[in-house]
Amino acid sequence: MDTTIILIALIGLMYMAYRGASVILVAPLFAVVAALGSEHAVLPIFSELYMTKAAEYVKNYYPIFLFGAVFARLMEKGGMAASVAGKIIEILGEKRAVLAVLLGCGALTYGGLSVFVVAFVMYPFGAVVFKQADIPKRLLPAALWMGIFSFAMVALPGTPQIQNIIPSSYFGTSTWSGVGIGVFASLVFLLMGWGWISFRAKRLKAAGEGYGRHIEFGQRRHKLPNPNWKVSCVPLLMVIVLNVILSNPFGWEWGFHWDQNSLESLGGLKLSLLAQSVAKISAGWSISISLILSSIVAAFIARRHLRLQDGMLPTINGSAVSSCSAVLNVASGYAFGCVVVSLGGFAVIKDFLLNLDFGGGPLFSAVLTTNVMCGITGSASSGLTIALSMLGEQWAQMATAAGIPLEALHRIVAVASIGIDPVPHAGALVTLLAICGLSHKESYADIIVLMGMKFLVPFLCILFYMITGIA
Repeated sequence: MDTTIILIALIGLMYMAYRGASVILVAPLFAVVAALGSEHAVLPIFSELYMTKAAEYVKNYYPIFLFGAVFARLMEKGGMAASVAGKIIEILGEKRAVLAVLLGCGALTYGGLSVFVVAFVMYPFGAVVFKQADIPKRLLPAALWMGIFSFAMVALPGTPQIQNIIPSSYFGTSTWSGVGIGVFASLVFLLMGWGWISFRAKRLKAAGEGYGRHIEFGQRRHKLPNPNWKVSCVPLLMVIVLNVILSNPFGWEWGFHWDQNSLESLGGLKLSLLAQSVAKISAGWSISISLILSSIVAAFIARRHLRLQDGMLPTINGSAVSSCSAVLNVASGYAFGCVVVSLGGFAVIKDFLLNLDFGGGPLFSAVLTTNVMCGITGSASSGLTIALSMLGEQWAQMATAAGIPLEALHRIVAVASIGIDPVPHAGALVTLLAICGLSHKESYADIIVLMGMKFLVPFLCILFYMITGIA
């Protein structure tokens, strides 16, 4: 009975999210529904478990959402993101339209821009190059999705996106963990997206289908031209370089080392959410500082553009406010998942997932569990956080016992978080389709195919590691 009520709550949450209801509102309601069949009283579940877990997520990751939003808005409003994207498309041209969109999205995502900002920035460029190449527009969402929400978000070592930072909080690793596996997965994702979308474009064009008639939103016009693309790359490169130096993933003697005793002075305060060690949170510190310094440089470069638009302070204020709704959306999904996995009715599912220890290691268990949680929540970051909060400690112990580096586990679970994340109710997917002015009916079929392909990538990563031993 308990398991049935949990399933009802899960289906209810997915349905309401699909219908456009705010997850911030409906997640606590369905968390209470899930608890109805348990031994717990519903109000303590809400105030003590749900709210505590939401606060835990905000405490750990809000700085990244905040500073990432400010950096992204400065890059967008200052015309620098558009300058970089436009140069990539200009170099590759319409003959490589699909690759141009994939690489343009990847460059901006890896440079630290919010994935939603990348979607808004890249859509008009993608629409132009697809129209020039006469590629059906209904393939554009699939191209944008693979460019933004795949290799640059979770696979490329050092990516500053939240999905690459979350595992470091549980394993004490860095954002540069699993370099070999990450490069391998990136190539697979890129070739997969490029190959399938190019294949579909040729088939549809052969059948007589072109770009089609669509009303496009005009690009915003500025009195000043966008900054030079070389100058625009400086803040993006700063995020990457500073993150390498501050996180020091390769243990360089000359690199920066965080003081391991930094948290000792707070021990007497008995803070309930105090991290166990600096290693658990230093990745967040590193990327936060990198984003702050890069934002200062971006603001300087974009100062003239910002003055002619909303102004510097309103731009920064607006991005700070938007970061609040973004982090609360994810924190709400995370807290709901934490309620579900803590209930007795979930124990059978949890035991099954944990015991998927093929070869004595945790990799298969980690991949499948992460996919299940990300599919339930429709969010890579919240699903990944739930999976790690539920079984991360056991996976780390199993990996150590099996001789598997935690760096390899970090990269594989990050890659697994985007396996089946574009479920129909995924907020990112609904937003992307709205940006493109297309519907599920028009564009979702190709995304489903790519979702099936993406599901296999972490298993290929496991095979790659088992054959080569390269983490």
